[in-house]
Amino acid sequence: MNDPILIREMAFDDCDRVSEIRIRGWQYAYRGLMPQPYLDSLSVAEDAERRRTFFVRAGSEIVDLVAEQAGQVVGWACHGPYRDGEFRTDDAELYAIYVDTARFGAGVGQALLREAVRRCAGARHRRMLLWVLKGNDRARRFYERAGFAADGSEEPFDVDGAAVPEVRYVRELLG
Repeated sequence: MNDPILIREMAFDDCDRVSEIRIRGWQYAYRGLMPQPYLDSLSVAEDAERRRTFFVRAGSEIVDLVAEQAGQVVGWACHGPYRDGEFRTDDAELYAIYVDTARFGAGVGQALLREAVRRCAGARHRRMLLWVLKGNDRARRFYERAGFAADGSEEPFDVDGAAVPEVRYVRELLG
């Protein structure tokens, strides 16, 4: 597709499409990494309802961005303060980034990530951190090409009683 990718702040009306992208992204990217019954049970409608609630309640420190191409939302990213347990830090965290699976490799994810990094650097965050499934090689390569590096931290993510390991990535933003 040759149409330009426009990155903008998410609107309430984008919630259904963002949930569709997010759930289909989970089902595609995490196949073989998470229990399949869990992935099969994910509901776009339920996620959209949660997304609308989050959207209304979100404070100004949480930023939801969408990528739009030819008038259609084709990707979503969310970032805000880094969460260290119950505490927020001065660093930024990329909470999520998902792209319509039909648009993989078309630069949508790169455009979203560039804008999130630009905004976090502009807000004077020293670093941006993110968590990625240890076995998600495609995502790990994506982040590494964008200047992120694993910092050695790992945590298990519980999915239906199965421990799914995540690794933390970091990128310096200032200096």
